[in-house]
Amino acid sequence: QVQLVESGGGLVQAGGSLRLSCAASGRAFSSYAVGWFRQAPGKEREFVASISPSGGTTIYADSVKGRFTISRDNAKNTLYLQMSSLKPEDTAVYYCAARSTGLVSRDNYNYWGQGTQVAVSS
Repeated sequence: QVQLVESGGGLVQAGGSLRLSCAASGRAFSSYAVGWFRQAPGKEREFVASISPSGGTTIYADSVKGRFTISRDNAKNTLYLQMSSLKPEDTAVYYCAARSTGLVSRDNYNYWGQGTQVAVSS
């Protein structure tokens, strides 16, 4: 069992940067693959990025590749998403999620945070 709490969202101008954090409770965090998803108004939730337990493997959605970086600090039980060169189309509620296996994935996550809002102005 793991509980997830996101933070770091806000309003930023296009071209700017923002770092999201996700604090996890539970000793199993370091053995879980974790990821970020987002949901824009009127759209379905979509995959953003995922990272393996060790941090050695990452995967990204094509729409954010080269602009976003996912990372984790297992000693702090925290997941991060560094977002750069932000675009208005990145505006969404961002969710962190964990899956009780060590494999990165674009779906099939067991645990979800409550989300943090990111708004990018043009």
